[in-house]
Amino acid sequence: MNALIFLTVFPLCVAVLAALLPVGLHALRKTIGIIAAVVMSALSVYLLIAYHDAGPLYFTFDSPMVDWCMFGVELFIAVFVVVFSIRHKRYLPVVLVVVQSVIMFGFDFTSGRGIQVEHNLFIDMFSIIMALIIGIIGNAICLYGIGYMAEYHEHYPEIKDRRRYFFFMMYAFLGAMFGLVFSNNIKWFYFFWEITTILSPLLIGYRNDEESIKSMFRTLNMNLIGGLGFAVGIVTLYSGSHVMELDKMMQLDKALVLIPAVCIVFAGLEKSAQFPFSSWLTGAMVAPTPVSALLHSSTMVKAGVYAILRMSPMMKDTAAANMLMYMGGMTFLVTALIAISQSNGKKVLAYSTIGNLGLIVACAGVSSPAALWSALLLIIFHAVSKPLLFLCVGVCEYKLNSRDIEDMDYLIMRVPKLAAAMMVGMAGMFLAPFGMIVGKFATLKAFLDQSPLMAMSIAYGSAATVFFWSKWMGKIMTIKYGVTKLMEHLISGWEKFVLAVFAAATLLVCLAFPLVSSRLVDPYVQSVFGTYPVPSTFTLSVIFGMLASLFIILPLGLYYYGHSSKEYKRVGTYFGGANIDELSFRGPMDRQLTAETRNYYMSKYFGEGVLFNIGVFISLTLILIMFGVVIL
Repeated sequence: MNALIFLTVFPLCVAVLAALLPVGLHALRKTIGIIAAVVMSALSVYLLIAYHDAGPLYFTFDSPMVDWCMFGVELFIAVFVVVFSIRHKRYLPVVLVVVQSVIMFGFDFTSGRGIQVEHNLFIDMFSIIMALIIGIIGNAICLYGIGYMAEYHEHYPEIKDRRRYFFFMMYAFLGAMFGLVFSNNIKWFYFFWEITTILSPLLIGYRNDEESIKSMFRTLNMNLIGGLGFAVGIVTLYSGSHVMELDKMMQLDKALVLIPAVCIVFAGLEKSAQFPFSSWLTGAMVAPTPVSALLHSSTMVKAGVYAILRMSPMMKDTAAANMLMYMGGMTFLVTALIAISQSNGKKVLAYSTIGNLGLIVACAGVSSPAALWSALLLIIFHAVSKPLLFLCVGVCEYKLNSRDIEDMDYLIMRVPKLAAAMMVGMAGMFLAPFGMIVGKFATLKAFLDQSPLMAMSIAYGSAATVFFWSKWMGKIMTIKYGVTKLMEHLISGWEKFVLAVFAAATLLVCLAFPLVSSRLVDPYVQSVFGTYPVPSTFTLSVIFGMLASLFIILPLGLYYYGHSSKEYKRVGTYFGGANIDELSFRGPMDRQLTAETRNYYMSKYFGEGVLFNIGVFISLTLILIMFGVVIL
């Protein structure tokens, strides 16, 4: 229990220290960041070693002072949101936070006043998986941010340097995430949930310009709508059962637990940016890159699917679960198609994130051993691969002055190491033998057993995924005659180191897939369903064949390239005798044209204006049906 408390409190101590350090003490800030990363990563690994065979463990931690402190923080957050929103002349957050506060504070001082909670904290394999993601991936992003933010303000001198504020919120966010995944007391779960609710929009609004403020309040509004749903779920749960613990909630009859579970799932849909709430995540790309990596891929959006997966066994075999399944499948398909039409690299990554989270949500709706197994794999592999891509695009943005895919031509020739890291990240998202394709393969199998319609959405969505990743990879890998200018020196050694760590982690997690499955995923699935899916001989053959290709083909390819590349002779493109020189040719009407490659985006068919409103309409309909079937 002490380790759980330490992991929750320690990041807050680091946050306070980061807020007190003067901006000029860059070396000291980096040293503190390294120490914090080592401590939190090591303790997360310790939890895995100490508890992986123990099953769910529950801890009693009674302290009235803690409850009063949480009450004080909640009151401070409510007052802060009201004052902050009025100052910016935004009044919807005021209404939402007042309604939410009336519900929760009224509950605290009436029926909820005498709540007796036996176990406030717990740990199981799912919370350990999340702790590893937060402790290792989250801290690596914060470390990257230390070097990134220093250069960020050199590149954007017009933006006020608020790095102390920035790192306070980043580390406080990690502490809130640890508290969230270790909370068995649902009120504590809600408390940490609300801390992420306020920290995420503040991080998004770091630039403090008009666009950032607009995105910040969009995120805040949607977070508060989700928090309102969570609050209603808590009150409904206690009024019907006098239960306020996650483990006891799972043992209740469905008649008592279904409405509260759907309310918490609704909050999870918002936090994981599913339709109709996805606009907060695509708008959040105005924030500095470490914020995108932390919120979009490794922590905040994972809090949403974490809550949904915790609730899914309580909704199993209900019409509400079917609506959740269709919502996730629809989100995956629509966002994959929209991503085809995007040339902004961050926006492609944002829609890809929403889509992959949609798969996890769909698995929660299926709520079978195979679906839960697939969902956990998707969480793990996505958390490793996607931050690498966000960080790489961030480097492109302020080193190459663009995050547009069309400006990433010949990246392999200009910045080879950055291009290699991006290729590893993209391969991790959709190519064999990397982990996401294994998760999607298992997800397809789970959906085939449940709904052929869902299997079709996965198949078509995956085809769109291959399309938009392939054309981006093609831009990066294009080689052009006469491009010899290397820009590798523009990337600092610190950035190269962090990108190399993420790239190596993507490869290692893939190679360790059998261990990840047997030690992390299988035990949790068995604890929920009493069994776990045993892959068929064919599935195992496919997986081990893909892993063997990574062991054999990749090293041999690198060896061949390393020994042969100096013998390559780059020549200009041949245009059937119309060449003027190596880079230009004579086209129709005797015009001189330059040889170049451009992608197809097909915005007429897959643009946001075409598909976004369709996704919003379908998802709203499904949400209304989901609530309707449990209320009526």
